[in-house]
Amino acid sequence: MMVFVALVALASGGDMLADLAHGADRAHLLQEGLLLALALMILLWLWRDHRSQRRALVALQQELEQIRSRPEPESAQVLSVRQHFSAAINDQFGRWQLTPSEAEVGLMLLKGYSLKEVAMLRGTAERTIRQQASAIYQKSGVSGRHSFAAWFLEDLLTPQ
Repeated sequence: MMVFVALVALASGGDMLADLAHGADRAHLLQEGLLLALALMILLWLWRDHRSQRRALVALQQELEQIRSRPEPESAQVLSVRQHFSAAINDQFGRWQLTPSEAEVGLMLLKGYSLKEVAMLRGTAERTIRQQASAIYQKSGVSGRHSFAAWFLEDLLTPQ
């Protein structure tokens, strides 16, 4: 998109220079100037948005590295519970017949990542993640993200 807008701005600027050299009327030059200004504003907006997204991606990647580098809990009981819970989640994903991509997205959603964050971390479009999340919710028989997370936590929090 940014390349297209840059080409529009470049072509508009070149056309405007050619029109000036050939003595075009002011109304036409004004139209060309407005088109050039609009293309440059859109280009600036796209560039700033791209920079913002890159910074957010770098921040998320750094946060992910910090989380991955945290020391494991010392308690063998906590480690055992975590492993059993992870296995139970993976087993349930298998029973729901989630694809490997859906399972990965499902785990990230359970960890609390937003759809936008999941898309950035996986290097895919947010729309793709949204479609995968919808497929996950449909296969699991829940209505959305909160119900999906609650499905796994319900039995843990219910007094026995």
